[in-house]
Amino acid sequence: MPRTSLAPAPPTTPHRATADDRRRTSASVILRSVLEHGPVARSTVARLTGLSPASVTDYCARFTALGLIREAPTPRQSNGVGRPHVPIHLDDSRFVVGGVHVAVPYTTVALLDLRGRVVTERRLAHADGTEPDRVLANAAAGLAALLTDHPGRIPLGVGVAAGGWVDRDSGTIVEHALLGWRDVDVRGALGTRAGLAVHVDGHARALVNGERLFGRARGSLSVLHLFVGNVVDAAFATHDEVHHGPRSQAGAIAHLPLPGGSERCDCGRTGCLQAELSERTLCRRAREAGVITTADPMHVVGAAADGDPVAVRLLLERARTVGRAARLLLDVLNPDTVVVAEVGTVHREDCLAALRAEVGADRAASVLPTSFPESVLAVAGGSVALDVVYRDPLSLSPGTN
Repeated sequence: MPRTSLAPAPPTTPHRATADDRRRTSASVILRSVLEHGPVARSTVARLTGLSPASVTDYCARFTALGLIREAPTPRQSNGVGRPHVPIHLDDSRFVVGGVHVAVPYTTVALLDLRGRVVTERRLAHADGTEPDRVLANAAAGLAALLTDHPGRIPLGVGVAAGGWVDRDSGTIVEHALLGWRDVDVRGALGTRAGLAVHVDGHARALVNGERLFGRARGSLSVLHLFVGNVVDAAFATHDEVHHGPRSQAGAIAHLPLPGGSERCDCGRTGCLQAELSERTLCRRAREAGVITTADPMHVVGAAADGDPVAVRLLLERARTVGRAARLLLDVLNPDTVVVAEVGTVHREDCLAALRAEVGADRAASVLPTSFPESVLAVAGGSVALDVVYRDPLSLSPGTN
């Protein structure tokens, strides 16, 4: 039992930005400005970031030496006088990050470039079970095979995303009930096998970072991401920071009670959000109705596209339930933007409309489907590593472990 105390907490010392903090911040905002606006002149980067032209020039020289940026081939003349402005842009031709997403039926391995685009990906079915060592060994082998197939690409690290309780700081999947994992040292196990730096986070938090860097949520002051798969969880970011909470437990909404829910949850209660919305539940209901014979939610989407009215009804009911959950979270957090990764909402306009109707007309426009409909799991894994790249680009050591 945790101890409690009524004694006043000791005074805290305000954090003072060190020179290293300022260096990381400056490097980050400059590289992200090049990502967003390039090809762009250095003088424009200085204006956009508020940093001095000399500072921007210095950082850009370092990025060029690292191979992160390069000059565009055609210089732009400045008002017809003086030296031409030579625009710079991101060099996305060399470096990649590995992305690993561990789902219940399979693991996705991928390579992503510096713009968050999937270069290649592969699904590795859990045919031999979900024992952690086996799954992570297969993931390392899968990444190695992808890199072998792309010999010109230099890996900067690996990002791993998963549902459940994931502790970013320790690189551990603390608990993933559907996989049967508990206290799995993903960073250590995969890092040893892959020979690269490994970063680990929950998939909803990873996708918030992906949306902020490369997706529709770029520029939003606050973003809520709702991930609805076999695992249902959420993440919230404000002012460029994703909220993790103690041991990264923030965003655990699986057991949020839904009024009127009928599904029995593993926790013993009825109507928990994950039990109601899980893809396992969707597929079971579709099988019971004779719509599909598999456990693949895309087969439900396919049946709906072919005009099956029961498949359409199941997807719309699910979208409405997601909308009720989103409305509750909107009331609590009031974000500028809500991004939803859910199979029906991604692939069907009627499902997106049903979800927005439950949210309410006044906030419907703030609700967006994922920016990565064809590669959301690969992007989740890769975004964990890319967030590290863009937060501290000068710490990279390309070509080394």
